Amino acid sequence: MASEDRGNPSNDKPSGSGRRAARRRMTGKERREQLLDIGRVLFAERGFEGTSVEEIAAKAGVSKPVVYEHFGGKEGLYAVVVDREMRQLLDMVTDGLTAGHPRELLEQAAFALLDYIEQHTDGFRILVRDSPVTQSTGTFASLISDIATQVEDILGHEFKARGFDAKLAPLYAQALVGMVALTGQWWLNVRRPKKSEVAAHLVNLAWHGLDGLEPKPRLVGHRRA
Repeated sequence: MASEDRGNPSNDKPSGSGRRAARRRMTGKERREQLLDIGRVLFAERGFEGTSVEEIAAKAGVSKPVVYEHFGGKEGLYAVVVDREMRQLLDMVTDGLTAGHPRELLEQAAFALLDYIEQHTDGFRILVRDSPVTQSTGTFASLISDIATQVEDILGHEFKARGFDAKLAPLYAQALVGMVALTGQWWLNVRRPKKSEVAAHLVNLAWHGLDGLEPKPRLVGHRRA
């Protein structure tokens, strides 16, 4: 990777007063971060297919080869953006689970996702889009699965304490996290009611559903398979 940007030659052109422009060249690291920031915004607004290397380069004030030099192309830039956002969300969820009581842990998990949506809106928009570049590891479904893994142990302990089959904890973890995540997608656009109310209602449904859980749930309709 280059230690300084070789992109826009206009940075070195004399000004109208005959003096060279005072703008400092970006280092390679600074240029990389700039391209990531620009890509993040464009991918959130237009998706992977709707964003071009030409537009990314133009927004950064560099030539197309600079983008290729740092990321190998649009795919490489997108992959780094998605990876950063996934790690950011997973870190927020993991760091947020600090309480001892299961109900408070559910509240913290709900708040962690809603906080991420509020603070990293562009990142969340990118994560919930489908893209051929990240079908295997960067999809919203895989992200939900990763987060659900974080709460499996919590549910497992609760199931054992209540006499339920702890092997079913992964299923319930997926269901609970999926509920919060899909509600988050809806809240992303409407932003009503306020975040604390959304978290309270999510936990109300999840907790009281768990509180009245049947050890061996039964179907009441005519279908049995």
